[in-house]
Amino acid sequence: MEKVDPPHYTESIRNWPEGERPREKLMCLGAESLSNAELLAILIRTGTRQHSAVDLAKGILSRYGQLHDVSAMSSSELSRMYGFGPAKAVTLIAAFELGRRMAIAPRRDRLKITEPETVYKRYSPQLSHLKKERFLILVLNSANILMRDIQISEGILNASLVHPREVFKAAILETAASIILLHNHPSGEVKPSLEDESITQRMVEAGQLLNIPVLDHIIIGSRNFYSFREAGLIT
Repeated sequence: MEKVDPPHYTESIRNWPEGERPREKLMCLGAESLSNAELLAILIRTGTRQHSAVDLAKGILSRYGQLHDVSAMSSSELSRMYGFGPAKAVTLIAAFELGRRMAIAPRRDRLKITEPETVYKRYSPQLSHLKKERFLILVLNSANILMRDIQISEGILNASLVHPREVFKAAILETAASIILLHNHPSGEVKPSLEDESITQRMVEAGQLLNIPVLDHIIIGSRNFYSFREAGLIT
């Protein structure tokens, strides 16, 4: 359920009714009771003479639309926002980065991958906000348990950057039973390019020769994913 922002007050937050101040509200009702603007306001801490921290948070969300888009902003972009400066910018960037690291941190229970959505949920926080393409392989054991991920390249994908030699050298060193190819599209769209299809075909053929099958190639966009296996392009 979407949380509703508090009423607009012209005075400083310290003069708001106690039950509507973000910090006090969090302590009494829990973080889940706060809207996105209120949570951001706690990190922003202070406003300007004319605008509270909540107003500044509402402004940045109104301009950029979604937390996902705000989290992708650089410190220089945030610093140029009205009412912001380097201190507020780095605080937000640090908070978003901690959230991403929590989402991808290794868990005590080993991750078993049986469907592409599992990969998407695990790696979307790490890849969906990037402004460059990043290509990884996921190394699986014979029970489809993720042993580790390995970055192969960063930049516009092409056959010279993503070569079977580099991909399968890493897979062999890790004694992989199988691998999954994974990369992001900074555009946010997930439709594979002709280069994506060509790279996938080369990797599948190399995997067949080396007896290290490529189970899937997954493209992560801003809010969804594309699976070559689900599309019938890897069988």
